[in-house]
Amino acid sequence: MDDDRSDPERIGSLSRTPQPASIRFRVDPRDVPADKAARKLHLTLTEFEQKLPELLARGFPPPDATTGMFDLVAVDEWMWSRHNSLATHAAKAELGPRNAQDVFSKRLASRGTR
Repeated sequence: MDDDRSDPERIGSLSRTPQPASIRFRVDPRDVPADKAARKLHLTLTEFEQKLPELLARGFPPPDATTGMFDLVAVDEWMWSRHNSLATHAAKAELGPRNAQDVFSKRLASRGTR
């Protein structure tokens, strides 16, 4: 039986550094720096910095105490709430996972008997 552990080609191929996959998936950050939070409000960074004290007084979500980043989900929630659209947004939130048997039973009951 030949032992190819000493084969230079085989040894060379095992010692190569693995290459990262060529296809990567996109990760959208939830926490963003001030310039991105400003863009969410269609403001320049300078405008955002000038208006930030007034925004915070109106309930705008403050930056994270550790990272200084702004939570885009919290910014979206704040934007919904300032136009009394929170009820609409809350209704959408209720569309989360449901028990299929409950949904089926309610639909069946609403049809009545024929």
